[in-house]
Amino acid sequence: MPTFPGTLDSLEAIRTFVGDAAARAGLDSGAVYRLSLAVDEVATNVVMHGYQENSCSGSIEVDSAIEDGMLIVRMFDTSPEYTPDDHEVLPEDLSVPLEDREPGGLGLFLTAQSVDDFRYERLDGRNLHDFRVNLP
Repeated sequence: MPTFPGTLDSLEAIRTFVGDAAARAGLDSGAVYRLSLAVDEVATNVVMHGYQENSCSGSIEVDSAIEDGMLIVRMFDTSPEYTPDDHEVLPEDLSVPLEDREPGGLGLFLTAQSVDDFRYERLDGRNLHDFRVNLP
């Protein structure tokens, strides 16, 4: 399982890994983009909110597998526990113009909209983010 430093500099390499796995699984370019976007949103949150805001460092491990007609991308990190259920997946009012919004708040919404299933759990002291996309 590839391991990346938990830094913003790693995001491009993580996107490349996910994009390559998605293309090998036979996803079309739109599905590859959406999956890459979902993983990038969560990886960015891990780095910024998990590691940087908590003044700690760590890594991000990413793996992919094909199971039950789905491409599954699993991302593990060692940042403090973060529970997506504690945050709104859908912002209250999407009609508010971007310039009138507080920064942030759309990452989980974009993630949920970009994959067929998104799961989170705390497992053995690590965060596991599980992204699932139906194969064609």
